[in-house]
Amino acid sequence: MSLVTELVLNADSEARYPAPKELRIFQDFLKTGDQRIRIAGTLADNEQRIIQNGFAKFWERCPVTPSNSGNPRKTASCQRDVGWYIRLIAYSILAGSEQPLVEIGTLGIKEMYNSLEIPLKNIVECMRCIKEETLSLLSPEDATEVAPYFDLIIRSLS
Repeated sequence: MSLVTELVLNADSEARYPAPKELRIFQDFLKTGDQRIRIAGTLADNEQRIIQNGFAKFWERCPVTPSNSGNPRKTASCQRDVGWYIRLIAYSILAGSEQPLVEIGTLGIKEMYNSLEIPLKNIVECMRCIKEETLSLLSPEDATEVAPYFDLIIRSLS
C-alpha cells in the first residue's frame, strides 16, 4: 500500500479529512518523488549488473552454495529470486512504504528457503552482497533511502 493510500484510508476510516500532520506527510512524499523515481529507475536499469556483480562477490565469500553448484537451473532460480527482491524494493521506494516488500516478499521467507533446503545464512550473505553492489551505484543520499529495505529482508531471514 502506498503512503498516499494509507493516509487516505486512515482518514476515511474515521470519516474525516486528512489532518494537517497527514497533509505535511503527503507534501513531503511529493517533494521526494523525483528521488524515488530516480532510484527505481537506477534499480531497473542496473538489475542484471547488480545481480551479476553481487553474486560474484557472494561466490567469492561462499564458493560452495546451491546457487554455485554447477547446476545452471539452480543458479538461474537464485538469480531470479534476487531480481524479484530488487524489483520489490523499487516498488516500495515508489510507494514510499515498506508494505509491498513486507506483504509480497518477506512473509514466510524463512519457511520458503528452509523448505527448499537453502541455508538461510547463505541467503543473508547473498542479500548483503546485493545490497553492497546496489548501494555502490547510488549517491549517498539515495543509498540512505535504499539500505533500510535490504536490511528488512536481511532481518526477515535472520
